[in-house]
Amino acid sequence: MARSADDIVRIHRAGKLAALMGLEGGHIIENDLRMLDIFYRLGVRYMTLTHTKNTTWADSSGDKPQSNGLTDLGRQVVERMNHLGMMVDISHVSDKTFYDALAASRAPVIASHSSCRAISPQPRNMTDDMIRALARNGGVMDINFYSSFLDPAYASAHDAVAKEADAEVQAAREERGKGGKRLSYAQENEIRRHYEAHLPTPSFERIADHIDHVVQVAGVDQVGLGSDFDGVDSIPRGMEDVSKLPNLVVELARRGYKEDDLVKILGGNVLRVMRLVEQVSRQMQSTDGGK
Repeated sequence: MARSADDIVRIHRAGKLAALMGLEGGHIIENDLRMLDIFYRLGVRYMTLTHTKNTTWADSSGDKPQSNGLTDLGRQVVERMNHLGMMVDISHVSDKTFYDALAASRAPVIASHSSCRAISPQPRNMTDDMIRALARNGGVMDINFYSSFLDPAYASAHDAVAKEADAEVQAAREERGKGGKRLSYAQENEIRRHYEAHLPTPSFERIADHIDHVVQVAGVDQVGLGSDFDGVDSIPRGMEDVSKLPNLVVELARRGYKEDDLVKILGGNVLRVMRLVEQVSRQMQSTDGGK
């Protein structure tokens, strides 16, 4: 269990794996800022402002605009996260929410699992202007490994079968619902994998293409790995699980990345942002008595 950047370094040096807790989707605080304090005390150190649907105070990239970005409550959420030392995560948010969050935040933000829209034009991905704005903020963008977010050819082929897959998933939900049961995430993925088995899955080298793009747009200090292994149903060939990460490291080294660059990409950049978030928190608390 890691609660700070120092914890991560200490645990790593002990030869163990450090785990951070985060919240995916600000809906979980139920519009109550006090919930942020509770989750922070429990060990949560980052939160995506939205998931695939809007909250009442922030628009998602996966939903119809409702609040035109962040509302006043949304800005209060960002401020409280800054105060606590909880990283503001802008993956999944709408473009307007992204810019509003950067304007509201006193600390650098993260995109924990987002890729480049210039390569694969998905609303969940970040434009070059967004990447440059994130760099000015001092933040970091961790590349998502989902095939549709990485490769437009796969995304097009996926879209062609998506309606059929959605219909079968919905039918399975209704059928299980008759018996008082729910369709599990694993069962839903099994249905979707049937439709996606013959799609043109990209190679893991596509991940390196997105890393290259961020580096060209904003520099090597602004990029990391966001994987999303547990959240997507298609991962590139050669990156099927975490044991394949060395393939990516070798590919990046082949492309000319030096050891210092690789350390930054493999976690150093996120650690830097986490330390800055902790520093801003200490500064804010020193001026208000820690309230």
